Amino acid sequence: MNESFGRRLRARLDACGPLCVGIDPSPALLHAWGLDDSPSGLERFSRTVVETVADVAAVVKPQSAFFERWGSRGVAVLERAIADLREAGTLVLLDVKRGDIGSTMAAYAEAYFDPGSPLAVDAVTLSPYLGFGSLEGAIASAVANDAGVFVLARTSNPEAAGLQQLVADQVLAGAAAANAGHTPFGPVGVVMGATLPKAEHSLTDLNGPILAPGLGAQGATPADVARLFSSVRHAVLPSVSRAVLADPKRLRSRTLHYRDECVAHLMPETAARR
Repeated sequence: MNESFGRRLRARLDACGPLCVGIDPSPALLHAWGLDDSPSGLERFSRTVVETVADVAAVVKPQSAFFERWGSRGVAVLERAIADLREAGTLVLLDVKRGDIGSTMAAYAEAYFDPGSPLAVDAVTLSPYLGFGSLEGAIASAVANDAGVFVLARTSNPEAAGLQQLVADQVLAGAAAANAGHTPFGPVGVVMGATLPKAEHSLTDLNGPILAPGLGAQGATPADVARLFSSVRHAVLPSVSRAVLADPKRLRSRTLHYRDECVAHLMPETAARR
């Protein structure tokens, strides 16, 4: 790759609209699709999602845990999904929430950012709870390989509220510092839940993308996202999973519905031209 993650993401958002689709092959969803909870069911589910949404979603976000639970067979399915998405030109955000220090963090960075790795992706999610400074090596590796990271700041699960309220501003400050001088986005995005009741943190100086999970099954709407992130709508990437994955027959139509709604609320000038 010769173009920064921020530039690739901006181009993809402008071309496809602001929507991230998750690949979350839980046992419940596999059964809902009439598939076995097995590596073969996992592969069929993943391949169907990739083939159906790769050309209409700006970003696709596989949840690594649902693949890892099958060991090497599941990881092989994940590697294939990543390769197929990248061949299609879709940006891949691997949801792994890694966080460690020193050589361990360097090993994670090598797994996800080294172009020769079968798990190499455009971006990953990271946990900052060993200190934002513990992420410096991973961020440096991401920049060196034209990739990005999304650091947990205020997630959509209610259990996190008390802890994350205490540290979110530190995470945002660290991300803003890492993004200084980059255009159109820096390499460090943050995760801010779309289900938050109100905007409690300033994002205007972030200079990075904002992954906003919680669209659909968790209750948030594109209008909620636009309201919550009104000052940085251009940088928001709403994420939807169960609301589009529940029915394979409606997977594409539901994806297009959420995509178009997100365009209308977050990119009204683009919507007017369509």
